[in-house]
Amino acid sequence: MRKPKIGISIGDINGIGPEVIIKTLRDERLLDQCTPIIYGSSKVISYHKNIVDPNFHFFSCRDAEQASSDKVNVINCWQDTVNIEMGKATAESGQYAAIALELAVNDLKDGHIDALVTAPINKHAMQLAGGFPFPGHTEYITQRLEAKQSLMFMVSDTLRVGLVTNHVPLSEVAHQVTKQLVSDKLHILESTLKMDFGLERPTIAVLGLNPHAGDGGLLGEAEEKIIRPAIVEAKKKGMLVVGPFPADGFFGSEQYRKFDGILAMYHDQGLIPFKLLSFGQGVNYTAGLSAIRTSPDHGTAYDLVGKDEANPASFRQALYQAIDIFRSRHDYLEMHANPLVIKEKRQMTDGEEEDEILPEDA
Repeated sequence: MRKPKIGISIGDINGIGPEVIIKTLRDERLLDQCTPIIYGSSKVISYHKNIVDPNFHFFSCRDAEQASSDKVNVINCWQDTVNIEMGKATAESGQYAAIALELAVNDLKDGHIDALVTAPINKHAMQLAGGFPFPGHTEYITQRLEAKQSLMFMVSDTLRVGLVTNHVPLSEVAHQVTKQLVSDKLHILESTLKMDFGLERPTIAVLGLNPHAGDGGLLGEAEEKIIRPAIVEAKKKGMLVVGPFPADGFFGSEQYRKFDGILAMYHDQGLIPFKLLSFGQGVNYTAGLSAIRTSPDHGTAYDLVGKDEANPASFRQALYQAIDIFRSRHDYLEMHANPLVIKEKRQMTDGEEEDEILPEDA
């Protein structure tokens, strides 16, 4: 299998994104696994490397086609001299984060890179810059790749949690959780576990929306009227889905260990236990898209900028996860390119019947 080109958007230049990128990519063994291409600025990378690792080397290139396969590459997305104010959310940091992200997603969409790892952005800085009417990376990339739905999917070695609703106020969650939306997210979750994580028959747990999963309707009816019917429908389609579970007891009793994937109803219901159990080692994966996008499970961490204290573990995992998903998806699509199905019976010479296996399109 060819070595994938992995794009990396620089994120907020005043945050820890450049630092964790440099700390991850200075390990030259990564170059055996992928061709990293940073979308940002060689000047910004040089500024941060003087703090983190003056011996970090990279190759400046015009575009992804020109990238060197045995070097860390940097595409200069702008030529301006940028004012870096470490640890601050500014309109300038938001503006350049948006420029780098747009160019990286353009290349992802056009197939010039095989996957994208996004360094953290600051939502306030993005709003200060203007022209970014999205609550986060997930919603922006979903729209740019023209997907009807995607799944915010948090992944670690011990836990995989998907969300029905993403970055919405808690007051709006109950209105947004519908049977159709739960069904759509379940479909994406199962398909992702099969295609991108190599699980042939994944088991999925679904959490309730209300305390105690509604307690039989005493604490809410979403479980009986919305979530359970979606689960029943999924089971009829052959999916191994169980629930709805009360979220607190589900994680408190460690039932999460029994399932390949978990579907939570809203952001904090899924991310609080995930970060308690996996913080620093987790990855945010946008599932259900035609292309691959991962990111670390942390933000810009302005309080750590310039101190050489940022831990690159989550960003490193995001990069490795992008490579693994690229390979898994390649293998899955190759294996299922011409599936075999039982079409008819044919008579054997000894009088017994034998299934004749024919290509699906025969």
